[in-house]
Amino acid sequence: MTTVAPDPLRPWPDTVAWRPISPRYFLVRLAVLGAWILVLVLACLVAAFVVSAWFLAAALLVVVLGAVRALFLHRSLRAWGYAEREEDLLVRHGLLVRRLSIVPYARMQFVDVTAGPLERAVGLATVTLHTAAAASDATVPGLDAPEATRLRDRLAALGEIREEGL
Repeated sequence: MTTVAPDPLRPWPDTVAWRPISPRYFLVRLAVLGAWILVLVLACLVAAFVVSAWFLAAALLVVVLGAVRALFLHRSLRAWGYAEREEDLLVRHGLLVRRLSIVPYARMQFVDVTAGPLERAVGLATVTLHTAAAASDATVPGLDAPEATRLRDRLAALGEIREEGL
């Protein structure tokens, strides 16, 4: 009888309440993707007019690849999630290469909240938790602004509490 090893990227499935990011973040990412496609297609069209008609094929390729990326975008954004526990914050994301970050509150140095123009337009923000080791920073994009504020305040308070024992 063989036993199946547990998936290291799905810890504590019964005890962790994963929170998803906002579905409106899809609109932000789709708008950014659309802008890049537009810029690249326009560049290919100018190159087709100035250099060679072969750049029309490149423009078509950009449109096709952009459409494929748009199809996978929704699924990749659904893979994002975060969970708050007593001692740490869990952040997961990724489809092909899945990643799970576990950041202890005691290791936090500061919490960043950012919101670009598109995020602000739809009422979203990104929370980044910074630690001494840059590789262990955790980012949670696409949070509703009130949730980002709540998470920022909670993480800052927990960081202060955990730091007092040091």
